[in-house]
Amino acid sequence: MSWTVALVLESHWPVYFSFAWRGPRDFPCRELKVNESAPLPKAAALSSISTMEDTKPFQGLRKIIHVDMDAFYASVEQRDNPELRGKPLAVGGSSKRGVVAAASYEARRFGVKSAMPGATARRRCPELLFVPPRFDVYRDVSRQIHEIFARYSDLVEPLSLDEAYLDVTRDQAGLGSATRTAEEIRAAIHRELGLTASAGVSYNKFLAKVASDQNKPNGLCVVRPQDGAAFAATLPARRFYGVGPRTAERMAKLGIHTGADLRAQTLEFLDKHFGKSAAYLYGACRGNDERPVRPDRVRKSIGGERTYTEDLKENEELREALEHIIDIVWERIERHHCAGRTVTLKMKYGDFRQITRARSVSPPVQDRKGFAELAHGLLDSVLPVSQGVRLLGLTLSGLEYAAETSGRPAKIAEDQPVQNRLGF
Repeated sequence: MSWTVALVLESHWPVYFSFAWRGPRDFPCRELKVNESAPLPKAAALSSISTMEDTKPFQGLRKIIHVDMDAFYASVEQRDNPELRGKPLAVGGSSKRGVVAAASYEARRFGVKSAMPGATARRRCPELLFVPPRFDVYRDVSRQIHEIFARYSDLVEPLSLDEAYLDVTRDQAGLGSATRTAEEIRAAIHRELGLTASAGVSYNKFLAKVASDQNKPNGLCVVRPQDGAAFAATLPARRFYGVGPRTAERMAKLGIHTGADLRAQTLEFLDKHFGKSAAYLYGACRGNDERPVRPDRVRKSIGGERTYTEDLKENEELREALEHIIDIVWERIERHHCAGRTVTLKMKYGDFRQITRARSVSPPVQDRKGFAELAHGLLDSVLPVSQGVRLLGLTLSGLEYAAETSGRPAKIAEDQPVQNRLGF
């Protein structure tokens, strides 16, 4: 595979870095190591990039960092209780029908994963320790993490308690490099909070998010503009956003297993087989994603869902799983300072048949208790289930925002003069 790169540099492209090949996943990824003795490189800008003849050139490339905390819930528990450090740990899932909310890396080596029934986790790792979740603590730590983010960019888009996008195109911290900025953020999190984070650095959100997972835990992966299309081509199809097990299965039947296979298809072909996802897949497999980082975007709905490693069948098992989803979704609702009128339950069975149940109320739901009551009422309406459930989800819609946030326009990164742009 070949590519061409057209560069217009204010000065020299950053050259004070060495690269080493390391491939912990499905393909090798460049791990960037900073030569601390060298001076910081001057800012450089790309005028256009062409990675293959049909790839769309980029104008005014952004510098995006995706930060993802490492085993966040479990790491907080190990930080706060030294007796748990270095031991296989599960957050949640201790009851007979409980589901694991998070697992430490020591537990993951035994095959313990989030969304796994606690009984299964215990069979895989007899020495596994269980602790109850402390969502108030996790929310407080997340707030401290976002305070660190704010030092480096005012364009931060939270995705959950433990991950976020940062647009650092404008060199707010004066570090001269997006990669150096990511390293500084990770170092600050470790120094001040005693936790580790992994980061991906690239020129768009899709590549940055995929890169952040490459060298976990406590790692950094940089996908530079000239490598973007080649990087995307090597990705397994399942790594593209929105491609779940069922879609991956359909892709495999069509001979699509990697980003390169996706790239070989026409937009018309993708539209025929994947509908509204076609345009995204067509661009992403070419390393293109023009979505901006939106710190204050006004949402029409807020939700969350979990796919389980083993189908859930018992009533209490489903109720406990739903309680965890309630915690996740309500944290997002609180973060956006909103209330909502309609709660929707989504349930997908083992055969992929999906049902939804919804209820609207007036006045709108304004506290966790009311949200939980509606959610459990919807679940009770479909219990007992005739077959195992592989996915549960909740959504709050018909949103009404608090006065201080209502109608506030999203802040989006705008083009900056060349001298204010970061190099990679």
